[in-house]
Amino acid sequence: MSWTTRRAQDRRDFLKCGGILASLAAAPAAGEVLPQIRLGKHSLSRLICGSNMFGAGSHSSVFLNRRLKQYYTPDQILKTLRRCREVGITGWQGGAGHVDLYRRLTADGGKMNLLAIDAGDGANISKLAAGGCIAIAHHGEYSDRLFKSGKIDQMNDYLKRVRDAGLLVGVSTHMPAVVDTVESKGWDVDYYMTCVYERHRSATDLKRLLGYVPLPVGEVYLQEDPPRMFQMIRQTRRPCLAFKILAAGRLSDRRELVEAAFRDTFANIKPIDGVIVGIYDEYSDQPLDNANLVRKYGAIPV
Repeated sequence: MSWTTRRAQDRRDFLKCGGILASLAAAPAAGEVLPQIRLGKHSLSRLICGSNMFGAGSHSSVFLNRRLKQYYTPDQILKTLRRCREVGITGWQGGAGHVDLYRRLTADGGKMNLLAIDAGDGANISKLAAGGCIAIAHHGEYSDRLFKSGKIDQMNDYLKRVRDAGLLVGVSTHMPAVVDTVESKGWDVDYYMTCVYERHRSATDLKRLLGYVPLPVGEVYLQEDPPRMFQMIRQTRRPCLAFKILAAGRLSDRRELVEAAFRDTFANIKPIDGVIVGIYDEYSDQPLDNANLVRKYGAIPV
C-alpha cells in the first residue's frame, strides 16, 4: 500500500470512528425538504426545534443544566439553528428573549419560522410581533395553573391580545383536560402545543394514581400518559404540536427508544400535526438524526 493510499485509508477510518461518514451518507440531498404542515398561511417543517436546551432547562438534572449553559452560547445556538435549516427544519419554538437571536439568524435570508410561548400581562406580544414571530401560544405552565385553580377563563384575554397583534393564536399545555376545556368553550385558537407527558402532578395526584409518592417529588413521566394526549390530539380538528416526545431526554439513552418515540408519535397524531424536539448537538448531529426520523416516520399520506 502506498503512503498516499494508506493516508486516505487512515483518514477514512478516523471519520468512521467519529460517526461522521454515517451522518454524511444520511444527509438529505440539496433542496430536499421535510414533510410540511400548515399553521395559518405558513408552511413549516413537521419537526420544530425546541428551546429548552438552549436555555439550560433540561428537565433532567442540575448538572446537565450547567453543561448546557456552558455549551449553548449565543453563537452556538445560531450554529445549531443553521444546521437545523440545512437539514430541512424550518420552525423554532422560542420566546421573547430570543428575538435578537432570531434577527441574527434570519439576516442572511434563510428560512426559519419563530413560534413563541409566553404568558403574563401581554407586554411581550408587541416585541414578538415586531421581531418577526408568526405565532404565540399561551405558556403551558401558566395554562395548567389557571386550569387547576379554576381560573382558565383569564387566559382568553391574553389570547385575544395575540390575535389583535395579527399573530396566530395557540395554547400550550401538559394536560389533555386543558385542550378539552378550550375546545368546549369555542375560543378563537389556531393550534395547540401538547406535551405528551403530564409531568407536574402533585404528590396527592401521584399517591392516588400509583399508591405511593416517588422521591424526590418532581417530574414523573408515566408511560400511560402519551396515549391519553394522543387521543385528545386526534379529537381536535386544530393542528397540534406534540412536545417532550422523548420524555425530556429520558428516552434518549438508546437508539431504539428514540426511534420508537418518533414512530409511535407520528402513528398517533394527525397528518396536520407536528412535533417539537429539543436539540443538544455537542456529541452528535442531532438535527440530522431527528430530521431523518421524521422523514422515515412522519411522511404525510397522499
